[in-house]
Amino acid sequence: MGKYGEILEDFYSERTRIVDALAQDENKHVIMRLIGALAFRTHCPQFGYFQDKLGRKFTDIDFASYPRFGRDIRRILTELGYEEDKQVTQLFGDRRMVFHDPAFGRHIDVFYNLLDYCHPVSFVGRLEAEELTIPLAELLLEKMQIVQINEKDVIDSIMLLREHPIGDTDKETVNAAIISRILANDWGYWRTVTGNLNVLKEKLETYDGLSGEDREVVRKRIAELEARIDAAPKTLKWKARAQIGERMKWYKDVEELER
Repeated sequence: MGKYGEILEDFYSERTRIVDALAQDENKHVIMRLIGALAFRTHCPQFGYFQDKLGRKFTDIDFASYPRFGRDIRRILTELGYEEDKQVTQLFGDRRMVFHDPAFGRHIDVFYNLLDYCHPVSFVGRLEAEELTIPLAELLLEKMQIVQINEKDVIDSIMLLREHPIGDTDKETVNAAIISRILANDWGYWRTVTGNLNVLKEKLETYDGLSGEDREVVRKRIAELEARIDAAPKTLKWKARAQIGERMKWYKDVEELER
């Protein structure tokens, strides 16, 4: 048993155990924010049930942090009962650490500064905006940057947009200013995100578990976000890349870590 009790089988209960450990006086200085499916669930108290209703399963627990907290994170997660993957630390320790759950065969990913798959989602200077998760704009981009977006990412995104309006702050709002500024500088990123917003609109009509009101609210918020993205002045870099368009690959292929 770790310092903070045993690892729990239920994902949300285990999330709470980790969050409670981070809230202890000796750990309060550590900036470690949830990302991924459990972050969406944490930030959607009213519509979190969408994940259950639409068959969304949890598979692991993910966090974002800064490299300067690496030593503290190793200590905290070890005290929680997790085992560090030292090979991953040796290879990628300044960017990513992995901790294994010896009880239930799951793992915790900790990403430092950046989530870099098809397109980068930077956390630098942004993790201070929220107490438990990364900000809503980055949560949405975490899903929208995936070129081959899948069912679970669509469900999380629809749930987030049902719960939260589009706006210009991070306070319980999807910050469109942040998203539109990032996309206005990178045509490839813009192409992927706007394409995925179209996928969301199409998939929205296929889920029997959503009410007419659910669909209408999400549809309206997608349209609002699209309008904000369209209206943002594009950089010369964006315009030059737009001339080439899809004749050249506009995203990175995702290379999964060997587990």
